[in-house]
Amino acid sequence: MPRAIAINVAANTTLPGVRGPVYPDGTFAYVPIPEREPTRSDATVPTYADIDPPVELPADVRDARVHLDPEFAGYPFCERYTYGDEHGVKAGPLSGLDPGDWLLFYATLDRHETVGGDADGNPGVDAADGPETDASDGPETDAADYLAPEWGAYLVGAFEVAVAVTGEAYESLPATDRARFANNAHVKRETFDAEVLVAGTDRSRLFDRVVPLSSPDAGADANRIVTDLSNDSGRGPWWRRVLRFDADATADLLALFDSRAFGPYLD
Repeated sequence: MPRAIAINVAANTTLPGVRGPVYPDGTFAYVPIPEREPTRSDATVPTYADIDPPVELPADVRDARVHLDPEFAGYPFCERYTYGDEHGVKAGPLSGLDPGDWLLFYATLDRHETVGGDADGNPGVDAADGPETDASDGPETDAADYLAPEWGAYLVGAFEVAVAVTGEAYESLPATDRARFANNAHVKRETFDAEVLVAGTDRSRLFDRVVPLSSPDAGADANRIVTDLSNDSGRGPWWRRVLRFDADATADLLALFDSRAFGPYLD
């Protein structure tokens, strides 16, 4: 049975200085961190201006290149589902993922009341006029019941693992096998530095709506998806840590992605 690992990604208050937005209906925008390393002269590396995220960026950041990792097919300048990491604390567990396991991505996001506005509610488009979301007569939890009041940690995407390779193994692969990672941000760096690379199957996706990890009372408080399903206690800065889910917990979590019945995990 498949297992899952969840890791923190995307923009934050350090890089580039703002978090991505989550809206009252549970939709959100994926905003990557800036690219901090030199990249190859022949590599196409977009800037924040190119992807035009719906957040107010610091003035000195808008023309900065982005570290577009994870790569989600369908997102601007992305081709496939790939992820790379140079840090041993993540690379170690990720390199142990088997085909069929799941790599999950979570981000800290600021609650915005309007699409294209900011966290203080300054003008934008009312969320009701934004992207439509699926209606359901089932036990789906209303976004108002699971969103944290200011900021929170939320699952934003998932890869069903096709292959996970160490950086050393990647460099020994035939060119045809390395090609699936050609658009990954670490492969575009002047000096390849990934300690692990992961490719996802076509079942991978960037979510339409978030899956909450924070309590609806406060972003720093973990809900029971973290404390009951993962290996993490939810104490301290849990939203910066690698979260591991065993086979039974992974089955429960995947079912939640479909049902969106988060209620039992919010009390």
